[in-house]
Amino acid sequence: MDRPLRIGTRGSPLALAQARMVATALRDAHGWAEAMVDIVPITTTGDRIQDRPLAEVGGKALWTKELDRCLVEGRTDLSVHSMKDVETIRPAALVIAAMLPRADPRDRLIGAESLASLPASACVGTSSPRRRAQLLARRPDLRIVTLRGNVQTRLAKLGAGEVDATLLAAAGLDRIGLHEVGRLIEDMVPAPSQGAIGIEVLADDARVRSLVAAIDHQATHACVGAERAFLAAIGGDCRSAVAAHARLDGDRLRLTAEILAPDGSEVQAGEGETPAELARRLLTQASPALRAMFGH
Repeated sequence: MDRPLRIGTRGSPLALAQARMVATALRDAHGWAEAMVDIVPITTTGDRIQDRPLAEVGGKALWTKELDRCLVEGRTDLSVHSMKDVETIRPAALVIAAMLPRADPRDRLIGAESLASLPASACVGTSSPRRRAQLLARRPDLRIVTLRGNVQTRLAKLGAGEVDATLLAAAGLDRIGLHEVGRLIEDMVPAPSQGAIGIEVLADDARVRSLVAAIDHQATHACVGAERAFLAAIGGDCRSAVAAHARLDGDRLRLTAEILAPDGSEVQAGEGETPAELARRLLTQASPALRAMFGH
């Protein structure tokens, strides 16, 4: 190449760690020197707005629109995303060209040894509709409050006593070196795409697409693609309490999913091999009130 490849990323410690993982993978795959990849931190609207849930101020696009603009305007060559923060429907000019091998997709509980050990009416902080609904389905007595910010900010608020506990993605904690923080929640289906890092490029940039394809982990790409297809079929958005996790069993893909009422009072869960069929089945099982929350 005649110049370094420019990686656009959010500027949080976790986002920068993920961008460095992509940079290292590219250098290793192509035998490049350190200087052949530049990381370009970009402040997104989602990073600036910390006092309200995403659903109130524009949804997941708050994490991506500035990165998209830099890509389209030629200021970067690719964007690195946490796939769970990427809208289901993306601009036609852009394409997720690769994904790194997926990390642990589960959540960790921080502030208590288990959900059962939390005291009655304990205050749990989260901005995720999925986590809120799953928590209330298990512990209706809990008080759930909005907790926004990057990992360090949320841990600081927990340490200051603003909440009794919180849930964070195990993958994110591991990527910034917090391997021992929190306790894994084994029985909670994660968010669609949780734990996956995606690399997005211009759809018509064949050169960069080819370079990035060298680091694509096909199993991760297939599983995350199935989870995103389920999300599209179910009609979920950033306000929806939706969980989905796909895995490969030999050549067969197995998808586990849940749709939930916001207060956890109804949970419809199931497994299947076809995202659209599983979405139809869960919606058929759901009450009219729950179906309406997904536009059906």
